[in-house]
Amino acid sequence: MQKWYLSLRFKELVINRTEIWRIEDFKPVPLPKSDYGKFYCGDSYIVLQVTTCNKGGAYLLDIHFWIGKDSSQDEAGTAAIKTIELDTMLGGRAVQHREPQGYESDKFLSYFKPCIIPMEGGFASGFKKPEEEKFETRLYICKGKRAIRVKEVPFSRSSLNHDDVFILDTEKKIYQFNGANSNIQERAKALEVIQHLKEKYHDGVCNVAIVDDGKLQAESDSGEFWVLFGGFAPIGKKAVSDDDVVLETTAPKLYSINNGQLKLEDIVLTKSILENTKCFLLDCGAELFVWVGRVTQVEDRKTASAAVEKFIIKENRPKTTRITQVIQGYENHTFKSKFESWPASSTAGNSNTEEGRIKVTALLKQKGVDVKGISKSSAPVNDEVPPLLDGGGKLEVWCINGSAKTALPKEELGKFYSGDCYIVLYTYHSGDKKEEFYLTYWIGKHSVREDQEMVFQIANTLWNSMKGRPVLGRIYQGKEPPQFVALFQPMVILKGGISSGYKKFVEEKGQKDETYCADGIALIRVSGTSVHNNKTLQVDAVSTSLSSTDCFILQSKNVMFTWIGNSSSYEQQQWAGKVAEFLKPGVAVKHCKEGTESSTFWSAIGGKQNYTSKNVSTDVAIREPHLYTFSLRNGKLEVTEVFNFSQDDLLTEDTMILDTHSEVFVWMGQGVETKEKQKAFEIGEKYVEHAVAFEGISPDVPLYKVIEGNEPCFFRTYFSWDSTRSVIHGNSFEKKLSVLFGMRSEGGPKSSGDGGPTQRASALAALSSALNPSSQGKQSDERPPSSGDGGHTQRASAMAALSSSINTSSKSQTQSHSGQGSQRAAAVAALSNVLTAEGSHSPHHGRGSPTADAAKTELAPASPPPEIEPDATETGRTEPDVSQEQTANENGGQTIFSYERLISKSTDPVSGIDYKRRETYLADSEFQTVFGMTKEEFYEQPRWKQELQKKKADLF
Repeated sequence: MQKWYLSLRFKELVINRTEIWRIEDFKPVPLPKSDYGKFYCGDSYIVLQVTTCNKGGAYLLDIHFWIGKDSSQDEAGTAAIKTIELDTMLGGRAVQHREPQGYESDKFLSYFKPCIIPMEGGFASGFKKPEEEKFETRLYICKGKRAIRVKEVPFSRSSLNHDDVFILDTEKKIYQFNGANSNIQERAKALEVIQHLKEKYHDGVCNVAIVDDGKLQAESDSGEFWVLFGGFAPIGKKAVSDDDVVLETTAPKLYSINNGQLKLEDIVLTKSILENTKCFLLDCGAELFVWVGRVTQVEDRKTASAAVEKFIIKENRPKTTRITQVIQGYENHTFKSKFESWPASSTAGNSNTEEGRIKVTALLKQKGVDVKGISKSSAPVNDEVPPLLDGGGKLEVWCINGSAKTALPKEELGKFYSGDCYIVLYTYHSGDKKEEFYLTYWIGKHSVREDQEMVFQIANTLWNSMKGRPVLGRIYQGKEPPQFVALFQPMVILKGGISSGYKKFVEEKGQKDETYCADGIALIRVSGTSVHNNKTLQVDAVSTSLSSTDCFILQSKNVMFTWIGNSSSYEQQQWAGKVAEFLKPGVAVKHCKEGTESSTFWSAIGGKQNYTSKNVSTDVAIREPHLYTFSLRNGKLEVTEVFNFSQDDLLTEDTMILDTHSEVFVWMGQGVETKEKQKAFEIGEKYVEHAVAFEGISPDVPLYKVIEGNEPCFFRTYFSWDSTRSVIHGNSFEKKLSVLFGMRSEGGPKSSGDGGPTQRASALAALSSALNPSSQGKQSDERPPSSGDGGHTQRASAMAALSSSINTSSKSQTQSHSGQGSQRAAAVAALSNVLTAEGSHSPHHGRGSPTADAAKTELAPASPPPEIEPDATETGRTEPDVSQEQTANENGGQTIFSYERLISKSTDPVSGIDYKRRETYLADSEFQTVFGMTKEEFYEQPRWKQELQKKKADLF
């Protein structure tokens, strides 16, 4: 009998893909992709999510079994057992999740943005498919700030209350009712649900209205809404239901599981307790975790799963209790944080990773799938250029000396002493001509505590004086990020220090002052090869410091040598000459290749001794970034991950933590109180302490404070960034209302002083959204190809909003500023071009958004105006620098090539192409095979994800 899991569409599972089965007659049946996101209350489902990471070239696997509220116990049990079978087939390293309807994990819901709306009925156990053709008015309640839970409630006035947000979906119009006490952020997320309903059930064409509880304005939308409920009347208080019962998180208790029996382990929770031959239950009250040892048998795992189900019944826990099963070596952050600490292990998952890859590859071959791009990960590529700050700016550096800061002269910029602390301010203009600031303080490895505290105080004072506009960073010696290093050409870290605090410390300790002197002896290692990694470090002036893989500069009083290691690169040799000139301008430099040294050279460093010829490898791989919300309980930081995050998750009222493993960002919305913004580094330091214990990051990781609207390019690169959103004022709800529908909230500020800019920003955002429909999040259901694209309505809204903006502006200003004028002119020009281009198109008949009535002509998609075009370095396709004509000339007219010829290690490589954009030369069908997605889907991802996937396919 064929195994049920052989239905896996492996070609689509290579990268960030989902596979879903429904339980029918106690067997998993694969769903067609068109039904993804459709869940029926009477059924149970298995959902497999595959995500790439570069930890040994592995895949991260999550298997969820979803249990509908009306599904039978037997079907739910089948889903649990089949989940274990699927995990075993995939190498036994997936994290398994039990997902009761209405209580799904945030991670599960993140796969189906903006939401899932379970439908009554089902396909299994005699249920019949609900009638979908006839439109039926429905009332929904929406809960959640990020992962939103949508539930249909009876279409009745008694369902409404003052504490929640509701959506009434009628055939002609969708209403959002905001309870007077409802959460601003839930109101914002509900707008995404409205957009989803509009596209799914209204072909993208329908009016949208906002009704605020307690505001009895004489307006048609509010009147229409209450007429549907039989006329206005007071609504009652919220009735407490099972949905409102929040299970309490309790202190974790650990049980060992042996032959289906649970035994409480009354000991301190440490990682060492967990034996690889056993299964354990971690009871945290609101959530249960089952930990499975790496060498446990399948039957043991099934027995443990059944024992936990019995535990839930015995302890009288709700049947909606969530259960997560984790495998040794693949524990998630939430599980690890329940322990006192979780020491990192370099070998924890290596054998599992390889075993899992082998099993998946074997199944791929069994299915006849070409595994050339996925069976092995390519070697790490070290020459990737990360996002760097725009050049041509003004660079200022100050050295801390006591309570004062001393500005460095231009010729000294780039010299850092390890015993000192420095403040660096770089002022530059970004791509949209906006003035931006990069403010950091650098802490030398041997600097004194007083200087470290003072440099923070002075940097923070400078940040406050600039109204919080700069990104503020803390950088420790040895952990300098690329954008910092690239400011200095070159950057040289020297021994010793020049501050009075350092001098006093050395004297008190009776230590030798090794501070670099221009006429002394110094040996300096040059190991970088590019502008973003060209750090140069002074080392001990002895021959054992040499390495064949690097270049060195030897300064012996007034004589300068450059020593060229036999395995060093051409770039290193060039940098060595540049550094020598930087340290002693105009001094003649003697070049010597390894093996040709003179006696003078060896004498200066104490004679010849053995030194290394091996390359010291460093981990430069891109790691999966994580976005967190957090809370402080009894002084302890607790974090909650935001899965599959996007720019929409950066809510203006919140503080967020973005951990990229190589950098940590504390992002603060404009709605955060000023007093709280001063605590950013305190929060960041608590998080770093937490992540050092549980995630193994360096305690010296660069730490940044970023304020909404001033995000630098190296932060934006982790999102598909829309810069127009940052210029829209208001709370989360007002911003979302403007972005999605070009509308303004009635509860928003009425100040005439701010109305113009806000209105123009809203118009630009609406125009950007209209002209870039692909930037909207992908929906789980495919939209009809004809009239249901919603773009006409959006574009009409954009035109109306922009027209209103221009009219308002022209009335209130006799003479506009040139910047605002050019922006409006560009937008009008873009609209004019679109109108002209679409003159031959027949108008679409149907209802639009509430602001669409002002627009009599509808627009077709067009290129955005320059000022709102997305940054190509952050998202979207970047075309090859080499022209198609040049490529064709060198390849007999050919511009499409096979995967085998395009990979970096090809035995028959293609010439005349842009080697940084190899993937663009693949045929569409082969691109789909290699990356598991279309080119359009690939280029919609953030740039860092594109680069990671190209590395794995050896197309970098």
